[in-house]
Amino acid sequence: MAIIDDLIKQIKDESLRERIQAEADKLTQQKKFGLVFENHLPECTPLYEVPVKVGGTVSLKNGSIDELYIVKDVQEEQVFCVSKGDGQEKVFALKDLVTTAEFGEPIYPYLQFVDSISNAPDSDLWHTLIEADNYHALQLLEYLYAGKVDCIYIDRLTTQEQGIGNTTTTT
Repeated sequence: MAIIDDLIKQIKDESLRERIQAEADKLTQQKKFGLVFENHLPECTPLYEVPVKVGGTVSLKNGSIDELYIVKDVQEEQVFCVSKGDGQEKVFALKDLVTTAEFGEPIYPYLQFVDSISNAPDSDLWHTLIEADNYHALQLLEYLYAGKVDCIYIDRLTTQEQGIGNTTTTT
């Protein structure tokens, strides 16, 4: 916004400058859409198939994905953790935790066959339903099927509302 404010200050016509500044002020007061990094915590992704291990980052399966813990020890069905937020030590049942990756950490997504979607008999289209974090599903598609995907539908619910995102593709 600083650049726009500087450009507005360069307008010599005072009436026009005031009108444009008023409109710019209205725009900054509206709800923001899309990726607005200054208003969001970094994205975290649950990795349900990755085992919980010492030194790993975990979160509660039924809690906030942004409440992260570092695993200090695993003893049978109990996991001893330290909160990344406040440093408090806590003990959780192993079944209540999921390994979690923070945005920017390398993860290695893959496609695992679960079920098939049948097409009309006279159609050459191939459909796939991917249940994954949308960002990571798109990264995987870009790597495996660059230039081969005609359409992608991404659900509107957040991963916290739905528990997991869906990406549907047609090639």
